[in-house]
This record gives sequence, C-alpha cells and structure tokens, in this order.
Amino acid sequence: MIWLTLRQFRVQAAVVFGGLAVLAAALLLTGPGLQDDYDSGVAACGAAGDCSRFYRSFFIDHQYYFGGLLAVVVFLPGIIGVFWGAPLITRELEHGTHRLAWNQSITRTRWLAAKLGLVGLAAVAAAGVAVVAVDWWSDPIDETAVNATTINGIARVTPLIFAARGIAPLGYAAFAFALGVTVGVLVRRTLPAMTITLVVFAAVQILMPMFVRPHLVSPVTKTIEITADNHGDFMLDHSSGEARLQVEVDPERGAWTLTNDTVDRSGNRVSEIALPKSAGGPCDPPGPDAQGKPPTGPPQKCFDYLKQQGFRQKVAYHPADHFWALQRAETGLFAVLALGLTGFCFYWTRRRLS
Repeated sequence: MIWLTLRQFRVQAAVVFGGLAVLAAALLLTGPGLQDDYDSGVAACGAAGDCSRFYRSFFIDHQYYFGGLLAVVVFLPGIIGVFWGAPLITRELEHGTHRLAWNQSITRTRWLAAKLGLVGLAAVAAAGVAVVAVDWWSDPIDETAVNATTINGIARVTPLIFAARGIAPLGYAAFAFALGVTVGVLVRRTLPAMTITLVVFAAVQILMPMFVRPHLVSPVTKTIEITADNHGDFMLDHSSGEARLQVEVDPERGAWTLTNDTVDRSGNRVSEIALPKSAGGPCDPPGPDAQGKPPTGPPQKCFDYLKQQGFRQKVAYHPADHFWALQRAETGLFAVLALGLTGFCFYWTRRRLS
C-alpha cells in the first residue's frame, strides 16, 4: 500500500514540491541582499535619529513581493485540500479500483490509513516548507511594517499576516486535506468534491478571524487617554452644520485591535463627539507652518479639549506577545478538526462505503 500510494501520488507531489523548491531557491538567492539593504538603511537612519521615513519607503518598495508571498502561504492549504484531498478517495471510487485493493488481502482500514497517513504528512510538510521560507525572507519587511507609523494593521498578530506565519499554516493544511478527503468520501464525485472543499475551506478561513480567533486567548481591555502619540483614525465631519469627531487609537505598536470605542466621563459609549460650533474649533486642522508645510495631524489643543471633557478610548486588543498563544490555540483547534474528520472517514469507509 505504501508503494501504491506513493506511485499514485507522485505527479501531484512533484508539482507542489517542485514549485516550492523553485520558490525556496529564489528566496535563498534574494534574501541576503534584502537583509543587507535593511541593515544598512537602519544604520544610516539610526545615526540621524529618525527611521520612520526609511521604514515607510522600504515597506512600500517591497510590498508587492511581500503580498505575493503571503498569498502563496495562505492559498497553499486550500490548494492541497482541493487537489490532494478531494480526489484521493473519489478517484478510486469513480474507477472502482478500491474494490480491487480490498480483494487483495488489504483491509479497508489499512487501505485508508496508508493513503491518509502518507499524503497527509506530505501536506503538512509542504505547508511547513512554504511558511519557513517565506517567514525567513520576509523578516526585514515585517520589521518595517510594524515600525512604519503610517502603516496600520501590518503586524504578525493581525489577520492579514497571522495566517501566513508561525505554525498555523500546518494546522490549516492538515484540516484542508482531511476536509477534502471527507467531502470526497461523502460526495463520491471528484469535481463536486473539489468545489465543495474549496467553498467550505474559504468560508472557514474568513469566519475564523472574525468570530473565533479573537476569543481563543483573552484579549487585553483598557480605557486610555487620546493623545497625539496614540491616535489612529481621526475623522472630523462638518456636513451636518456642526463639528462632529470620530476617533480611534492604536493601543500598542504591533497590536491587533478588536474594539475601539470612545467613552465619556461616565464611561458611556459615544459614537461621535460633538465639538463647539464656533469657527476655528479645537480640532480644526491648523494652517501651514512657517516653512509652508501642511499639518501632520490634529493640533495639540484638540487632545487637550478631549482630555478636559473627559473623553477617552476603551479598547480591547491582542498585543504582539499574544502571537504564539493564538498560534498554538488555533493550530490545536484545526488539528482536532482534522482528527475528527479523519475518524469520520474511517467510520464511513468501514461501515458505509461499498
């Protein structure tokens, strides 16, 4: 069964692992140069005492490569589920070759265990190769994304990056593969099984960061003052004839913010802050400075006014140091799901499959 499984699987394995080998070679060739550019840039701007401009430009210069590599890691588990998992059993069922194997002193359990074990390990290995190579190459860009003050939400713990870092992609690959096999066993047709696998896995990946991941680890909850150093989005609206302000804050560098609510002195949530109606209100942007440069943010008197009126920001967030706790929890969850689906496959194959 081991030899037969490897022989049936060799084409799919050659395509995926061949592509990963090419990707890894390209990253090995370009990675040292990327790291040298980052180190020299940090050394130069560090001498001047301000690296924010360098971080911003370095990230922008490499953002398309960065995004492309993230896409490779994020989409790979889905590809494995669709092209490795779904056809694994349905191909045998459609051609009737499973009956031939069972009539050669091979039990159903052994037949399925060989297929799931070998191809499942290959799926996890493929995801591991991809995430290690991409994580190593992207390390300088991760640093610039977190430190560039004008780029928000680009940190390892945020949903945009989380699914392509750490050990979570291994759990996704195991789950996607087990999902594809399970759907194939139930549907017994290759193309419908591939379609259903893709739709279900995509739905799980979308719903996970929205409803499940935030609660895998208890978030940090704080009520903090709104200052020039921590303010994020700052929306001033004059369309209704009076000035209304909506504000958010960045609680910590590299954090994933879940809720960001403005509260008054009594702790009650307010959707908008009503500002004085007089011209030149406290939060109206000032004019250009003496050198003619436009303002870089709200004036200090705006933050003084918010503090005087008792407005603060109540935030719930996952700080950067929650990354590995979330990774372990989510990987464990997907591992349990994969094991559950695998157990169902064994049950269905032994009791219902003919």
